[in-house]
Amino acid sequence: MADLRTEVSEIVTGLGLFGFRDLERALAARPRFITNVNDIVYDRLDEAFAAKQHADVFATAWDNGCVFARCDQGLRGRPPWLVEWKGPHRPPAYEQIPADLRVDHVYLISCKYGSNILHNASPWHLFDRGLAERAKNNDDWFLAVAPESYQQLYVAAREHLGATTLPAHVADLDAAGREHLRTSLRGRWPTELRETWELVAFEISRSSAAHLLSRMATSGEREEFLWRLLRLQAAPYFVLGADLKGAPLRYRVTTPWDFRTRFKVRSFDMWGEHAGQPTVRWRADVSDREEDRSRIIEGHVEIRWSHGKFAGAPEAKVYLDTPHHEVAGYQPIESAS
Repeated sequence: MADLRTEVSEIVTGLGLFGFRDLERALAARPRFITNVNDIVYDRLDEAFAAKQHADVFATAWDNGCVFARCDQGLRGRPPWLVEWKGPHRPPAYEQIPADLRVDHVYLISCKYGSNILHNASPWHLFDRGLAERAKNNDDWFLAVAPESYQQLYVAAREHLGATTLPAHVADLDAAGREHLRTSLRGRWPTELRETWELVAFEISRSSAAHLLSRMATSGEREEFLWRLLRLQAAPYFVLGADLKGAPLRYRVTTPWDFRTRFKVRSFDMWGEHAGQPTVRWRADVSDREEDRSRIIEGHVEIRWSHGKFAGAPEAKVYLDTPHHEVAGYQPIESAS
């Protein structure tokens, strides 16, 4: 089940599309033109609204829906026939477009509140496959890209804990051994291990970036990766939400065709950063033909264990550091005059 904040952000955005005078009337009407929203869900929304829970999200989501209903890029003042809410639905396969609402079978809307995360992927999916397809490799990414230093870290941790029953090699750890390390090393790294971990983290960062760049030898391959990184797809879709400071966020994600018509990628690069944890920085320099200027798009990737030190497969979270309205390929939605 979606959490309450998610329900508010997505369903209230959908309610804002219908032209009700205000949010109170929309909630009271409980329109059945929004599919997958039953009375139990509406009851939760009513209770949260009355208790002023997530009041900022209620207000911003409602405004976002109203703007999209009136703007030229959206419904242009025409009430929708049907709004489909994905809700707890789990896609049957990997979906490239992160849509939460589908309007009249045509408009796809992603509701994104308080997050600048572009992808939450496995390192194999990101650095080995370049986000082109799901990776089925479950091998330890840290061991794959930094085998010697990672082994040294493991030996140092094993000795620090006096865990002589653990195997000599990190590759031989079983579930019980990983759980022991996770619970014993919870929180900050011990002082004796901190410097060793920082060196390992930097090697993981450098090797991860180099691994991906080696698979993108041409400028065309790097441009295609940038499209996937920014989640540009064959069909356009819309993002309605709020940034990390709570300011409304409304833009249209264009297609690679649109991107190439207006922009030219001059360079794309990635590099490891010495940041105390595995961190990869990325940067694209894009020429904007329409405005005759350069646009810089920057972000970073944080690579970490999913369930604590030595436990769970590592994950790679891709963050966008450039403000959304400055990103090539993201077209801001303007309010109707």
